[in-house]
Amino acid sequence: MASLRNAFKSNKAHRERHQPEARAHLGFLEKKKDYRERARDFNEKKGALKGLHKRALNKNPDEFYFHMIRSRMEEGEHVETPKEEECTPEQLKLMQTQDLKYIAHKRLVESKKIDKLQAQLHLIDAEKPNNHVFFVDTKEEAKNLNVAERLQTHPSLLSRKSNRPRLEDLKKMDLSKILNDETTENVAEERMKSYRQLEKRIAREKQLMVAQQKMEMKKMLRAKSCKPPVRIAPGTKSTPPIYKWKHERKR
Repeated sequence: MASLRNAFKSNKAHRERHQPEARAHLGFLEKKKDYRERARDFNEKKGALKGLHKRALNKNPDEFYFHMIRSRMEEGEHVETPKEEECTPEQLKLMQTQDLKYIAHKRLVESKKIDKLQAQLHLIDAEKPNNHVFFVDTKEEAKNLNVAERLQTHPSLLSRKSNRPRLEDLKKMDLSKILNDETTENVAEERMKSYRQLEKRIAREKQLMVAQQKMEMKKMLRAKSCKPPVRIAPGTKSTPPIYKWKHERKR
């Protein structure tokens, strides 16, 4: 019976008194569980302050972390500086949905179309820093040189770099049927349309080349090697990343 009585006493719940009515104006009466939580929070903060004080005493004034220049303060909080995207949305979509062989094939197709357009256009009307040099015997001849007479063409055709017929050829032509305003405008419009198409295809081929090089680099990085390569330069939207591998002698 004594053992049962002692067991009953040990299992008895501990109850603490509430705030007396005479002290009700002082607010809630703190219990021991409340004191424990308050003491634990106080000791944690005290330990954190002690650790920060110790780090401040042992700080090296010459230490440097890249995070110091890759973040900034906004409204009292550290915010990471956004990094420059390595891939354009078009490159990212292409690399996620297609494989390396498909990209290489499409780049080859674009290269052939570019070569075909360049062979047709020759960029004959593009601005080029070139000069036409005429040789004469004396300074007087150079001063009185008539370029149109020297080239045997009409003065209004001197600005042309191509399709500049001579006077004898102009006399044989029926210019009323060939050189009218509507025909000239149509030819110029078709030429400019071809140049715009060539420019777009060159940009497309460049995007495919960058995507192909990035995928090839990822494939090389996945390969097993004794020592990982060192990155020389990060990738950008127009260039792939550059890595340097340690030279290995092949047996």
